[in-house]
Amino acid sequence: MTTRTVERAQWQSYFERMARGLEGKRASVEVISPNLGDQWAAKQLQLLGITYSPGDDLIEVAMEGVDHLVPHPRELMVEEQAGGLASLKITTADGDDEIVTFVDPVLLPAHPST
Repeated sequence: MTTRTVERAQWQSYFERMARGLEGKRASVEVISPNLGDQWAAKQLQLLGITYSPGDDLIEVAMEGVDHLVPHPRELMVEEQAGGLASLKITTADGDDEIVTFVDPVLLPAHPST
């Protein structure tokens, strides 16, 4: 597996690239906070989409019955494996980690030529 940081300027386009691969996928969201401990925000729910809104500085993880919002994220790290994207780790402004783990890897289309 490979872990890498996605630069903030690429967040919106990264999530747009992954949108098609999310169809029918299930995921869990775990919040790891020094103040609150580890908590599940969602477990193995169907994904509807993940977006970044630069104007609001907000990552939204839309799932069946849950709209998980991460305001003012500081860092986005992705864990990739041969089969695709395995998880996302979003570090919040407060220093908490919010980890989105996909039940099955998400296949991402190739980067567009620049």
